[in-house]
Amino acid sequence: MSRHDGRSAPHLNTLILLTAMSVLSLNMFLPSLSAIADDFGVDYAVANLSMGAFLAVTVVLQVIIGPLSDRYGRRPVMLIGMVVFTLGSVWCFWAQDIVGFLAGRMLQAAGVVGIALSRAVVRDMHGPKEAASMLGYISMVMAIAPMTGPTIGGFLHEAFGWRSNFAVYGLIGAGLLWLTWRDLGETNTNRAATMGEQFVTYPELLKSRRFWGYALCSSLSVGAFYIYITGIVLVGVAVFGLRPTTVGMTVGAIAVGFSLGSFLSGRLAKRVPLWTLMIGGRVVGLVGLSVGFVIVLAGFVHPVSYVGAVIFVGLGNGLTLPSTNSGAMSVRPKLAGSASGLSGAMSVAMGAALTSLTGAVLTPENGAVLMMAMMVAVIAASLLCALYVRWLDIVDPLPEEAG
Repeated sequence: MSRHDGRSAPHLNTLILLTAMSVLSLNMFLPSLSAIADDFGVDYAVANLSMGAFLAVTVVLQVIIGPLSDRYGRRPVMLIGMVVFTLGSVWCFWAQDIVGFLAGRMLQAAGVVGIALSRAVVRDMHGPKEAASMLGYISMVMAIAPMTGPTIGGFLHEAFGWRSNFAVYGLIGAGLLWLTWRDLGETNTNRAATMGEQFVTYPELLKSRRFWGYALCSSLSVGAFYIYITGIVLVGVAVFGLRPTTVGMTVGAIAVGFSLGSFLSGRLAKRVPLWTLMIGGRVVGLVGLSVGFVIVLAGFVHPVSYVGAVIFVGLGNGLTLPSTNSGAMSVRPKLAGSASGLSGAMSVAMGAALTSLTGAVLTPENGAVLMMAMMVAVIAASLLCALYVRWLDIVDPLPEEAG
C-alpha cells in the first residue's frame, strides 16, 4: 500500500515529530524576546504577548479541532493545521511591526493539532492499554523538547538573528506538511454523517463523570509543573542565590523525571492496568514531594534536596499522564478527538491559572515554603481525582471493562 494514499496508519516517529513541533512552537524563540521587543520598539511585556496570547489561542483551538477531527477526520484537519502553522511562521519572519508579528504567532498556534490529534490518532489505532504505552513514548518528547528548544533558538539568534527562528519554524512546518501528506493516513473510520449528528453525541462526553475525573487528574498533574517553572526562578535566585544558568538546569531536572516516567509508562502500560499507573504516579509524586516539604519545614533549605524532591513530581507525571490521556479518550471512543482537545485545553487553562496565581503570591520571604506547599496541594487533589476514577471503575464499569 502506498504511504500517501490517505488510508495507511502513520508511523510512531511521525506522531513524535508532530508532537515535538507543537512544543517547540511555544518556546524555541524565547531567547529572542528581548531582541524582538527592541527591534519593534515596544516594551518587553508587549512582545511577551506572543506567549500569553499564543497559549490563549491554543486553548480555544484544542476545543475546536477535536470535534472537527471527529467529524471530518484526523488527516484533513492535521494537514490544514500544518499549512496554517507554516504560513504563520513565514508571516512572523517577514513581520515589520509588532501587530503583524503577533498576528503571525496567532496563526502559528494552529500547530497545536500536532499534539492534540496525535493522541487521538493513537487511540484510533489501539485499545486503552496499547494507546497508553505509545503515548508514554510520545510524551518523552514533551520533556526533551522544552529543554532543547530554547538552546537551539538561542544558537540561531546569536548566529543569524531572531528572524532565523521563524525561518526554521517555516521549514519544519513545510517538512511536516509533506510528511503528514505522505504518512498520516486517516484513522478515524467511525465519523458522524453531519456536524448536527456529531453535536448530538457531545453530551455523552460532557456528562461523563469518568471523563472529568481523568481530565482533572491530568490538568492538576500538569498544574504542579507550571507552579514549579514559574516559582523556581524566584526561589532559585532570591532564596538559593543561583545563577540564571543554574536555575535553568533546575527546570531541566523535573523534565528528566518526566522523561523517565514516560519511558516507564511506555514499557509497563501493556502489562499492568491503567489505573495502577495513574494512581501510582500520583502516589510517587506526592510522597517524593512531601518528603522534600517536610525537610524544608524542618529548616533545611538546600537546592539539592529541594530540586531532588521535585524530580519525583516529573516522574509521577510521566507515569500518570499517558494513562489519563488514554483513559479520557476511551470513555467515548467515537469522540476521541473531542476528548483529547477538551482535556488538552483544560490542562493549558489550568496551567495558565496556576502560573498567574504563583506569580502573584510568591515572595522572596515565603517562596521556598509556599511554592512547595502549593505543589503538594495540587498533587493531592490530582490523587483524589485518580481515586475517584478508580471508584467509578468499580461501581459503574464501562461495558468493555465489565466484560
